[in-house]
Amino acid sequence: MSNFDMDAPTATITMTLDCADTEGQAGFWKAALGYEEIARVDNFIVLGPAPGVFKLALQGVPEAKAGKNRMHLDMWVPDIESETARLEALGATRRQEKPLDEHGFLWYQLADPEGNEFCVGRA
Repeated sequence: MSNFDMDAPTATITMTLDCADTEGQAGFWKAALGYEEIARVDNFIVLGPAPGVFKLALQGVPEAKAGKNRMHLDMWVPDIESETARLEALGATRRQEKPLDEHGFLWYQLADPEGNEFCVGRA
């Protein structure tokens, strides 16, 4: 029996991203993902489309980002060129001029306005 056949507990996933400007990052990620603010507590802003679906929490922290992210978002879209251009207009920065091509996948590496890496790709 593979691990995929085993019963797994149901979990709600929230990815938390440390950021200096939670309001600014919330504006970027709401527009980038089509999400809305669903909760706000102290220095946290939680974004999501609906209960039970992947959420993104933005946590205000005093220190600036340092180094490469150990985890990042991958956004899978039908048209990476237009989506990358849309995200750049929102404040993202493209990390390379041409899309990367590996194992049958094409994607761009981008960074949000605070330098957090994420990818926009298509199969």
